[in-house]
Amino acid sequence: MSQDRQPATQAVRVLREHGVPFTNHPYTYEVRGGTEVSARELGVDEHAVIKTLVMEDDAKRPLVVLMHGDREVSTRNLARHIGVKTIQPCAPAAADRHSGYQVGGTSPFGTRKAMPVYMERTIADLPRIYINGGRRGYLVGLDPADAIRVLKPTLVDAATAKT
Repeated sequence: MSQDRQPATQAVRVLREHGVPFTNHPYTYEVRGGTEVSARELGVDEHAVIKTLVMEDDAKRPLVVLMHGDREVSTRNLARHIGVKTIQPCAPAAADRHSGYQVGGTSPFGTRKAMPVYMERTIADLPRIYINGGRRGYLVGLDPADAIRVLKPTLVDAATAKT
């Protein structure tokens, strides 16, 4: 896929629908490579590569968490912030079902099921973010203000150092 070609994903459709200017960033996907691989492949800071995580609360209600690639989610802090007992990652099959995307290619834009979105507060301070465009090996670059406008996330402080 060339830099100019956009795959026809639901995420791309949603971005176009909302008039969001974005750039295409295809890369060679590696299983379990995560944001470290995509940042290296694109030549960008891993802190600006935003991972989309599908998690669930203690009542099995799904939610989306957007986190810097070089950080992890403190599920304890997130649970406390949103007023639930616990939060944990969804099993991959459940995450796929909720989002309509395949794990490793999950975008917060155009999910199958409407889910609340929680975004690490400091993502909003970045000049540009790189986030999954709805398929493995494909990120889109955009202004975090546009992501906030489209997703209407709750900003949280739930980052912890990557171990």
